Parts: sequence; C-alpha cells; structure tokens
Amino acid sequence: MAKRTPLVTQHLERISREALERYQDVVRQYVRGRHGIYALYHKDKLYYVGLARNLRNRLRHHLIDRHGHSWDRFSIYLTIGDSHMKELESLFLRMFKPTGNKQAGKFMMSEDLRKRFAGDVREHHRKELALLIGKKKGRKADKTTMLIPDGKTPVLDGYAKRPTILKATYKRKVIKALVRRDGSIRLDGKMFLSPSMAGAAAQKRRSCNGWTFWSYERAPGDWVKLDTLRQ
Repeated sequence: MAKRTPLVTQHLERISREALERYQDVVRQYVRGRHGIYALYHKDKLYYVGLARNLRNRLRHHLIDRHGHSWDRFSIYLTIGDSHMKELESLFLRMFKPTGNKQAGKFMMSEDLRKRFAGDVREHHRKELALLIGKKKGRKADKTTMLIPDGKTPVLDGYAKRPTILKATYKRKVIKALVRRDGSIRLDGKMFLSPSMAGAAAQKRRSCNGWTFWSYERAPGDWVKLDTLRQ
C-alpha cells in the first residue's frame, strides 16, 4: 500500500477571539511561516473561510479589519505547502456559503455533473419504459457497429455511455484510443472488441492485460486504470 501524505498536519479549532488577542505570541509560534486554511465563527456559526500563506498576519489583520467585530472564535488548519489550498477554500465556500465571504468558490478543473446526471436519468427512464412496454432496445447502425462481427459484443459494452479516451504509455510513447458508445475501441483506424486486444495491438504483441494497460479520465485531470470500472 502506498504511503499516504497528510494534507492537514496540525490544527487548532474553535479558539476564542479573546485568546488570540491575549496570547498572540503563543499562536504566532504555531503559524509563523506556515500555509493553511482558517475559519472565523460567530456564535458557533461559520462566518468566514480564508486561506493564507502567512496565517499570523492574516489572523492579526482580522482583529481590526471589516470583519473585526463579526466573529468570536477561530480555527486554523496547517498544511504542507499550498498546492491544494485554493481548492480547499473553494470547497468550503461552496459547501457552507459563509456570510462574510463575498466571492463564491471556483474549482480549477472540476466537471459539473448536473448535465450528465440529467442525461443519465433520461436514459434510465427510457430503458425503464422500454422494459415496461416490451420494446426491444435498439442501437443505431453506424460504420463502427458494422465493423463488429455478428454475435460479438464489445467487452466495454455497458461501461461506455459516451465516447471516452483511453491512454497508455509504452516505451516512453503516449498511446491514445477511443472507446465508442457501443463499447468498441478505435486505435489507429482499426476497431477492437476488448481493451486487451487493443493493448496488444498498440504494443505489437500477442497478448496484453488491457484493463491494467489502459487508463481513462474518470474526472478532469483524474486518470485511473481501466480496471477500476470492474471494481
């Protein structure tokens, strides 16, 4: 098992504003030169969320700025570096919508699944209705379907709801293939019924475990092995 790297390394939660005012030197020892996320509360309700590369200055500033008299407790979460801080801040803003924050959280690459969810629900209803009235499921014929031998079903049929890119690295070269809606795989102008057949062709070998050879983009920027579809 790969060793997990912690995101939050230290935290101090729900400390009174008075403690920060009276013991700034103590808090300063914890946060000097540290990155992190902080939260301000008003009567146990989240009021403001922020990120800072210098938590000491930011907390001290919040004692006198426009938020100065709007909070009575604070929390700090110290991180290793700042690579995920902006995403964390956006996540908190979208989840809790603190009244003190004017900006809404924005993600760098996250795909909004609302449109896909609506399409998948419609497809689910279509299949359910077809089952209820006894209508057989049809599939539009196209050039891809015609290339599939009679009686043969692509291995990925049922997994692919939309065209999906597969990617693999072989001998330092990035290889890409396309999974069609019917589950067939197009690679270099040829069609294959399974990931293993496509993987073997990509490597010019007789056999290949395509489930571990190929990766697909589960979400924007999140490439995982094709085998995760079976788990």
